[in-house]
Amino acid sequence: MGAIKKDMAHEHKLEIFRGLWKFKSNTQKIWGVLAFLTLVTAIEVVFGILKPEALTGTSFLGMKLLNWIFIILTLVKAYYIAWDFMHLRDEKSSLRRAIVWTPIFLVIYLVFILLVEADYIYNIYKDSFVSWNF
Repeated sequence: MGAIKKDMAHEHKLEIFRGLWKFKSNTQKIWGVLAFLTLVTAIEVVFGILKPEALTGTSFLGMKLLNWIFIILTLVKAYYIAWDFMHLRDEKSSLRRAIVWTPIFLVIYLVFILLVEADYIYNIYKDSFVSWNF
């Protein structure tokens, strides 16, 4: 019975960033991931408060560079929350891919739709005419 119970117990990996940051216990790892997520959130807050002119004046694919940074940092946080706190790291690779890649493709698709529609609405208000007649 002890051998079965020992096999059922699963040890979690105690590193993040592909082994660059290692921990001695699960508690330390939780605090390490929390520190990383707090740092990313602090960067987002600082950018949101300061709104650097270099990032707000520059556009990429019809959206300000600052907004792209917010989207990317939010995806990084979502990835690490799922990866470490929801223990995706310890699952089989096919399940990890299904859970991680599906929302990434859906978010990219949503961003594409929002950019196309927002650009269309912007041009409607800017030029005061309808270019697409539905």
